[in-house]
Amino acid sequence: MRAAPASAHPVARPRVPALVRDNGIALVVGVLFVLALGGQALTGWSVYNEDQQEHGEQQVGITEYLTTGHFGEAVFENFESEFLQMGVFVLLTVFLRQKGSAESKKLEGEEEVDREPDPNRPSAPWPVRVGGPALALYRHSLTIALFALFAVSFAMHVVTGSAEYSAEQQAHGGQAVSALAYLGTPQMWFESFQNWQSEFMSIVALTVLAIFLRQAGSPESKPVDAPHDETGGG
Repeated sequence: MRAAPASAHPVARPRVPALVRDNGIALVVGVLFVLALGGQALTGWSVYNEDQQEHGEQQVGITEYLTTGHFGEAVFENFESEFLQMGVFVLLTVFLRQKGSAESKKLEGEEEVDREPDPNRPSAPWPVRVGGPALALYRHSLTIALFALFAVSFAMHVVTGSAEYSAEQQAHGGQAVSALAYLGTPQMWFESFQNWQSEFMSIVALTVLAIFLRQAGSPESKPVDAPHDETGGG
């Protein structure tokens, strides 16, 4: 029996636009972030109005809800912990190692990220070409940016958290507190620590699981056939 002849006109696969191809991770995760934030806003609005109704207070519209401490505190306490996690992890991976983990540099010797920047490298970022203070700052710019975002998020958590805490206090016959006074309350640190501990736990989980488990095609994993004691992403 003769095989059917191959098609003279193979089916053309649709081309992915360069913008999507080049920025796929940022675009997809960005959309997921917006959807999740929208879901948080809508469900938080519902919870807030239920609480308002229980206390005989006036319910608010979604736009007004977005300016409340209830929404702001929930958002910024999570931002704070995420930026802390990423900043700590990036900084610790400079100095510390984990045998067998894809999230660690190799146990011995230097790697590509350890070499001195070459100002003559084609398309090197301008701080590398300029050198001096610009390069000194740029060498640590990722960690600086992450901890700066943590500081901003922490400050916003304090401000919005104090507004929400004050509203709760007043609803139960208590007194409003300033942002500075809120820093001294157990509530503020309870909100922070419950998020920080989960972020540090996730770092440990990813670092250790990457020793024994694999995800084919991911740069966050070692090659599937790599031995468990091989350190680094390969």
